[in-house]
Amino acid sequence: MSRFQNRTAIVTGGASGIGLAISRGLANEGAFVEILDRNPEAMAAAVRNIPNSTAHDCDVTDPAAVDSVIASIHERRGRIHILINNAGIAHVGNALTTTAEDFDRVQKVNVYGPANCLRSALKFMTASGGGSIVNLASCVSVMAINDRFAYSTSKGAVLAMTYAVAKDFLDKGIRCNALLPGRVHTPFVDGFIAKNYPGREAEMFDKLSKAQPIGRMAQPEEIAHAALFLCSDEASFITGTALPVDGGTLTIR
Repeated sequence: MSRFQNRTAIVTGGASGIGLAISRGLANEGAFVEILDRNPEAMAAAVRNIPNSTAHDCDVTDPAAVDSVIASIHERRGRIHILINNAGIAHVGNALTTTAEDFDRVQKVNVYGPANCLRSALKFMTASGGGSIVNLASCVSVMAINDRFAYSTSKGAVLAMTYAVAKDFLDKGIRCNALLPGRVHTPFVDGFIAKNYPGREAEMFDKLSKAQPIGRMAQPEEIAHAALFLCSDEASFITGTALPVDGGTLTIR
């Protein structure tokens, strides 16, 4: 299949986890993949293993850096067809235990990061006939789980900005959708469990896996399949949608 033949796709956080699976899937179907990330080793490995990919060290919380990188991509490729806002971080804590500094840190990456990339990419997309945007939100955009005050706030904002962009730029040929994953088994999750539940890693992995009705965590490729569909012409009538990829978490808990 070549659903994305000769299309340019930007994937933030595209060198590991869900982002890496999306980057690989886009490239396998013909896209030129431009990865924005901060991990040099992961970026180098991604470029080695993914055809037609380029990696850029870019802090998505810095609007000037984002503008510079995306402008350079547009100049080199001539057009930006796809934007995947995937980069994000998590935090454990409720409204009392989350410090102002932690709250701010999560919002900078998870909210300001996508907003910066949207502003920058939309300038080019709207001028060249449109494009497809997929924002990685979360089940916690629309439901509550314990001790995710900052993270839930940020993902609720990602969902809201998805709706706003879909509405504001409909007449410019922009489709903007969000994915609402459940728990996904990535190196990020392994590190998260190790950091927050030292000595209880196996117990917590099993507990978090079984909390989803389907009885396990998703694999990154399962989220990537949904992202690729939303980016493709097969989804040409879909915009302003929040698609759960959650093992039944939102509907059959």
